[in-house]
Order: sequence, then C-alpha cells, then structure tokens
Amino acid sequence: MFIVYVLALLLSFYLMAKIVDGYFIDSLDRIAKRLDMSSDAAGATLMAVGSSAPELFIALIAVLKPGEHEAIGMGTIVGSAIFNILVITGFVGIVRKSKIPWQGASRDLFFYTVTIIVLILFFLNGELNTLETVIMIVFYFVYVLIVIFWKKLFPKISSKEIEIEEEEEEPEVYDKWWKRPMELLNKILDLIFPKKEKYWLAFSISVGFIALLSWVLVESAIEISHVLHIPEAIIALTVLAVGTSIPDLFSSIIVAKQGRGGMAVSNGIGSNIFDILIGLGLPFLIMILMTGENINVGTSDLMQSIILLFGTVILLIMMFVFNKWCIGKKMGYFLVGIYVLYVLWQFAVLYEWDKSFSSLVN
Repeated sequence: MFIVYVLALLLSFYLMAKIVDGYFIDSLDRIAKRLDMSSDAAGATLMAVGSSAPELFIALIAVLKPGEHEAIGMGTIVGSAIFNILVITGFVGIVRKSKIPWQGASRDLFFYTVTIIVLILFFLNGELNTLETVIMIVFYFVYVLIVIFWKKLFPKISSKEIEIEEEEEEPEVYDKWWKRPMELLNKILDLIFPKKEKYWLAFSISVGFIALLSWVLVESAIEISHVLHIPEAIIALTVLAVGTSIPDLFSSIIVAKQGRGGMAVSNGIGSNIFDILIGLGLPFLIMILMTGENINVGTSDLMQSIILLFGTVILLIMMFVFNKWCIGKKMGYFLVGIYVLYVLWQFAVLYEWDKSFSSLVN
C-alpha cells in the first residue's frame, strides 16, 4: 500500500500543478484584467489567492479531519512560505534580471513581516483562540484593501497593466515512458474544462478539483508518515510544502520571463500573507467554532521554521535594499541555495528523531 500512497501523492501533485497553472491562474488573470488591476496588485491578491488555494484546502481538510492532524496544515503552510520567499524570488532573478518596483514590494514585505510577527506572538503560548484567528483574517482584508486602492493612494506610482498573453508550449520534462499517460490526462482535463472565455466556470471547476486533490494529498501524507514513522509536521514542511508550491513557482517563472518581475515577487509574498492569515486563520476559526475549544499549535518543528521564516524575510529586505531593488542570477542562486540548506537541516532533524525513535523501540 505504501507504493499506492506515493503514486497517489505524485499524481495529485501533477494534476494540482496542471489545473492551477493551466486553468485556475488563467481564469484569475482574466478576472484581474476585467477588474483593471495593476500587475503587482493582481499578483499580491488574485494570483496569490489562486496559487495558494491548495495550501488553504489542505489546511481545512487537515484541521477538520478527526485525529488531530493540524500539524499537516500548519507545516504545509509554513514550509510553503519558506519555499515561496526563497525559491520563487530566487528563480525570478535566475530566469531574467529584474528591476522590482520598490513601492509595491516594500508594501508587501512590510505586511509580510508584520504577519510573521503576529504569527510568532500568537504561537508563543502554544494555542490559538477565537480572537486571534479573527485578527488574522481581518488583517488580511486590510492588506487587500490597501493593495486594491494603492494606485489611488499613490497616483504618481506607475505600474504595468496586466496583459493576457498566449503562453508558449512548454517543453516536455518527463521521460518518454511518461508521455502517453500524461498526454491522456491532459486531454481529459481539456474535455472537462470549458473554453478560456468562460473563465468564471473554469474558476469554479478548478476549485472543486483543488479541494478533491487536497483531500488525497492529506490522506496520502498521513499514511506515508505512519508507514515511515515520520512526524506529520516534517512531511508537511518538506514534501507537501514543495508539492503545493510548484504552481506558484511555475506561474511566477512565466510572468518573470515576460518582464513582470514585480508581479512575480508580489505573487510569492502575497501568497505567503494569504497562506498565514487565511490559510491558518480560517480553518482554525472554523474548528474553534465547531468544538468550542482553542487549537493547540505547540510544536517545536513549526516554531523553529517560523523563526527561520522571519529571518529569511529580513535577509530578503536587506538584499533588495543593498542591490537597489534589482534581482539577478547571483542573488537568485543564493536564495535557492539557502532553501537547499533548509531542506538538508530538516533531514538532519528527521535523522536525529529517527535515532531517538529507534533507541526507544530497542
């Protein structure tokens, strides 16, 4: 059964990336154009919400599933946030040297920094209550309102408007023996989803698929962690976090290649703000209202990663200021390298935990 769970996990990751990148983001991009939103505003709100939908649904399912699996939802969101801020921002510089509009980026980084500080303060006592979850949700909507009215508040700031462009066919990245089953899945998805002009219908169908695939991911991750005797938080911080962030990475690379580096960075930062404030706040609020009890969030693995997350955003701000809001290959590779070190650190933590577990068993 272990092989079945792994295959289900990998297939869900593929379908999630295909649906989010091919249908969900496209529909949101068209909605953003219809609403006449600037590129950085769309990246920080609609694009961020769309690409973060997997994390939100995973957190909802993990919290509502009986058996205290909250660590999966929290770990996925915290791990995804670390991936977004380091890998997505890094790849923006790797694929194309970009000059980031400092006004929008500083706005998003400020709100993101405050968001992490709020998260740390709320997690210090080991639990979340109703007031804290409501504050998180309200704070997100304050951020959205400021982003939407940003051009009115600062009319002299110019932003490139969103342009819907036909994307070039991406080269096949899988081996030939993968080609036929993947092409079959793609054809099935093309039959299910409507034409691009019906973007509201495509948006609705995408939400349903994302919810279903999130459920499969949660179930598979739980079973894999049990088989391998690995804490659910570790699986979430690494495997689920990377898998659910792949759509973020793809969409950001696409817009970065088009010369919209500011939108790509805003997407990564805006996704993190959404993940933390809504992806954690909403599921926990629902759970508290259903049970009448506070949510236990006291795990050392998560707190260490949250503190590291705070360190990464401070580092990113310093690098942007030092490089005069330009990002190129050197900075990009440096950020991706930090993420690789983070993953190696998580495996080291897992190794130490596994030794402790073995000693207890023996």
